[in-house]
Amino acid sequence: MTKKRVFTVVDLFSGAGGFTVGFVQAGFDPVLAVDNDGPSINTYNANFGGHGVCSDINDVPAFPEADVVIGGPPCQGFSNLGLRLADDPRNQLWRGFLRCVRESRPQVFVMENVPPILKSAEYAAICEEAEALGYEVDGRVLHAANYGVPQKRKRAIIIGSRIGPPVFPAETHYDPNGRNGQIALATRSDLEPWTTARDAIGDLPLKPDERNWHIGRNPRPESIVRYKCVPPGGNRWDLYRERPDLTPKCWINKVSGGTDLFGRLEWDKPSFTIRTEFFKPEKGRYLHPQAHRPITHREAARFQTFPDDFVFVGTKIEVARQIGNAVPCGLARHIAESVRKMILAHERRSSDRRRRRETALHL
Repeated sequence: MTKKRVFTVVDLFSGAGGFTVGFVQAGFDPVLAVDNDGPSINTYNANFGGHGVCSDINDVPAFPEADVVIGGPPCQGFSNLGLRLADDPRNQLWRGFLRCVRESRPQVFVMENVPPILKSAEYAAICEEAEALGYEVDGRVLHAANYGVPQKRKRAIIIGSRIGPPVFPAETHYDPNGRNGQIALATRSDLEPWTTARDAIGDLPLKPDERNWHIGRNPRPESIVRYKCVPPGGNRWDLYRERPDLTPKCWINKVSGGTDLFGRLEWDKPSFTIRTEFFKPEKGRYLHPQAHRPITHREAARFQTFPDDFVFVGTKIEVARQIGNAVPCGLARHIAESVRKMILAHERRSSDRRRRRETALHL
């Protein structure tokens, strides 16, 4: 039996390792992970071995050779939820990423971030510096739901390649209620409908059983009354219509920033973007589709497509941060499979060229 070719991967700004999960599922071997958050690295090492390092990326003395470098530099400086300050120092952390690329000389690198980065001066600088290192660079916005992830989450994916043009994964799913999805289905009969909340968490007990991070909270009676006012697909405005006396005045007056607050998910649609405070209904659309409570850590991990046997280490708040900050594992796997095909195609081309040269020498 032919042994499957194993490629190595370095994960920068790794967090708990959601990006690495997808690459491991696609057959990659992780050799280094770097993150400055201790609990995240503890989780990473509990799942992948002891090669996770808790460090500022700028303090890593040297990076090993690797076939692929992946990572998501912190995105708060570009996020639509923040102030998007041009001089935010976090906007410059990609320089440490490219320092690793310079030292590791991967065949391919993959950088993940929020969509606004693709229209930033930093993206132009990333392309310029990577091209100077011999990489061809392309960036696109990928919608996780179009790759089977039960979550509406759009991310910028930047691929740099020194073995040929970057190749992005083909979409595998479509929005059954969207016109663009129907158009795509007309040309791609193999597409499947979006994965829904029911598909992701429908088998979990409505009442959290406190096992494997399916943990509940103890809301006040007043909070439960509020929850009951919000129907599937509804949000804080339904609460205001039903019980204006229980609606905080700051919500009524809030017209900027995140306004889709205190929302309830729907069984037959994907979840909305899972962020780090998904256990707080007031932070977004995080009420369970049916039960009168916010989603649990296990449910959030399911929406992020973490396997149930993935080990999380830390407090409830630390683990919630690890889940919300992760690259959805399912999206990462599709990206990894595309990268793997790029590398294998390059090796086949190189092998064919060698054979032709050898044949020519013997003529």
